[in-house]
Amino acid sequence: MPHANYLFTSESVSEGHPDKVCDQISDAVLDAFITKDIELGIAEQSLVNTRLGCETLCTTNKIIVAGEGRGQLFRKIGNKAVVDREVITQIARDVVKDIGYDQEGFSYHGADVEVLLHGQSPDIAMGVDAKKKKHGEEEGAGDQGMMFGFACTESEVYEKNSFMPAPIYFAHKILKVLADKRRSGQLFDLQPDAKSQVTVRYVNGKPVGCTKVVVSTQHNEKSRNGKKYTPGIVKDMIASAVESALPKGWMPQRPSDFLVNPTGNFVVGGPDGDCGLTGRKIIVDTYGGYAPHGGGAFSGKDPTKVDRSAAYAARYLAKNVVAAGLAERCTIQLAYAIGVAEPMSVLVDTHGTGKVEEKKLEKVLPELFRLTPTNIRRTLKLNRPIYRRTSAYGHFGRAPEKDGGFSWERTDLADQLKRSLR
Repeated sequence: MPHANYLFTSESVSEGHPDKVCDQISDAVLDAFITKDIELGIAEQSLVNTRLGCETLCTTNKIIVAGEGRGQLFRKIGNKAVVDREVITQIARDVVKDIGYDQEGFSYHGADVEVLLHGQSPDIAMGVDAKKKKHGEEEGAGDQGMMFGFACTESEVYEKNSFMPAPIYFAHKILKVLADKRRSGQLFDLQPDAKSQVTVRYVNGKPVGCTKVVVSTQHNEKSRNGKKYTPGIVKDMIASAVESALPKGWMPQRPSDFLVNPTGNFVVGGPDGDCGLTGRKIIVDTYGGYAPHGGGAFSGKDPTKVDRSAAYAARYLAKNVVAAGLAERCTIQLAYAIGVAEPMSVLVDTHGTGKVEEKKLEKVLPELFRLTPTNIRRTLKLNRPIYRRTSAYGHFGRAPEKDGGFSWERTDLADQLKRSLR
């Protein structure tokens, strides 16, 4: 039997966290490749568009961009595909500058950038390249693996249309509010690196408030009047911003339940304080541990990589099931084999909250939305430069954007889904 009354904790990390710096660089590189495809009018051509698996490592004044790919930022030298290193270097510097790093140990202009991107393996390319199928050309999946999508109604009373677990949603929101105030100059002594952790109390399965909130945020050593910062001063400085990110009455009232920089000062941060790597915050990226994750990271991967595109598709379908009123909670699992277009399996679990049989959903969902990499890419319009914005503050629970960003957060399939199940 599931617990009715319990505590659940999720964490988030800011755009200046070392791992998130790396995610953003990898996704900015992907955006640059796709932008070039669009300029040349080839973004939708399966045999020539971008393929990319871009990994980034950041440490003290060092950025390494590595991986494999195919696209218009590569050029042929003999039999080798060589990337334009100057372009990639500038992309990395621009991302670091935008995040706000200009420190002695890590700055946008002082960091050494090494670019080690090489051409995609022909064996992988052969499996992914589109082949003629009964529905037209179909790309094969870029790798094997399983992907999960999840949605729930629990936070709808507080945040309409998020369909997300409350702990991760509000952990993200706290850091986004702090980042916006840092960028605007309202909290000018904060620096980019930060983490949050939110513990939510559930009563009868519904979130009712926070029992603990933890924020660790990088800051200047001294204020502009020369006063040295302490955790208590930083706590007073950010308390109202943190409270504004939570539903009314959720902010813990006891001082011991709101912790800020609990180890002491946080002056040395970002990649100078801790090495960062692409893909190391996958639970932050998805559901905060509240729902399963298949294991694959997202950032730096083009939409033929089902680690990313199929996870977006699974979220899209789960969200539409819940938005259609067919369940209060829905988990969808997909599985793929490299080079094969159709998924190996589709599983729907409504956790005892469903109003229709799960087997019916497993039959109808793939009929309404074909789960091949090509259809996912085209229907969700994933061949657009929309990826860097996903790489901080979560890939899910965000509002769909006019240019196609976060298209997997739309609920435009809900009505058709209801009609199909009458």
